[in-house]
Amino acid sequence: MSVTIHDVARAAGVSVASASRALSGRRRVTPEIAERVARAAAELGYQPNAVAKALRDQTTGTIGMVVPGIGNPFFTTIVEAVERELQNFGTDLLLCSSQSSPEVEARRLETLLARRVDGLIISPCGIEASVPAVLDAARRVPLVQLDRHIEGGGADWVGVDDEAGMSQAVDHVAAGGAHSVVFVGSRLLNSSARLRLDGFERAAARAGMETRTPLLGDFTLEWGIEAGRRLLDDGPLPDAVVCGNDEIAVGLLRSLRTGGTRIPEDVSVVGFDDVGHATMCDPPLTTVRQPVEEMAAEAVRLLGQIKAGDPRPAQRIAIAPSIVVRQTSRPAAGRETT
Repeated sequence: MSVTIHDVARAAGVSVASASRALSGRRRVTPEIAERVARAAAELGYQPNAVAKALRDQTTGTIGMVVPGIGNPFFTTIVEAVERELQNFGTDLLLCSSQSSPEVEARRLETLLARRVDGLIISPCGIEASVPAVLDAARRVPLVQLDRHIEGGGADWVGVDDEAGMSQAVDHVAAGGAHSVVFVGSRLLNSSARLRLDGFERAAARAGMETRTPLLGDFTLEWGIEAGRRLLDDGPLPDAVVCGNDEIAVGLLRSLRTGGTRIPEDVSVVGFDDVGHATMCDPPLTTVRQPVEEMAAEAVRLLGQIKAGDPRPAQRIAIAPSIVVRQTSRPAAGRETT
């Protein structure tokens, strides 16, 4: 049977109110009573009721986080970065996956709100479909969107500058001698998919490169494999392929190499994220690195400044990425890959 505040008060010979004041430290009691209550609590092994404390203090010391899926290595990385950042403030993280479903996402948000979280960090699975649930949650607790965002603003956002990342990728393959390039990404259901395709198309136009109809599926290894097969079947291959994330790029590399394509001699391939897969694939992947630690720190900082239902304009913070040149792309003259 668990020890209650009534047991502590009885053992210390004080009222329940006095024991509660002594343990909370929020109202003063005499040093003698404080010592008696502390000694009784220690001897009995008393653990304060976290829910009751939260109701008194109006905080739970927890932040809820919802991501599209933890099977995607990028979201695993960003969740870990957020958790490390929250630990600096003594705050715990409650994590949920939306399974890339707006309906599941809405239920997960309600579950976290029912747990009385102090705030929410979310990477919305849909740029349009997630709007109602995200805006409703933002009216009830402080909320920051991380990586992805809903259409039309309405809630603060921190993420990578997708356009800058795509510009770096396209400029890199162009400097390596590519004249034709294809984009392989995800269907345009979320902000990352749309912004990366838009950024790619603008960058390719500025560089004067020949482009083909983009191949759009999912942000998955399986889609990368399928996209590689389609490129091989459609032939001839482009000089370069820029991918919407690293999982697509790794799958694409597997298909192209299985089909006898030399990487990067025949085709340069560039990914986006710089997750663990990027260095473990063969050959190691050239990719655009997302500044995950900086993004997590900025999201947590911003979350601490927000008040639920605050009418101020939503803030948008885009953090610059960097390209990491490895062995799946032809380097510019005079430069070597790592």
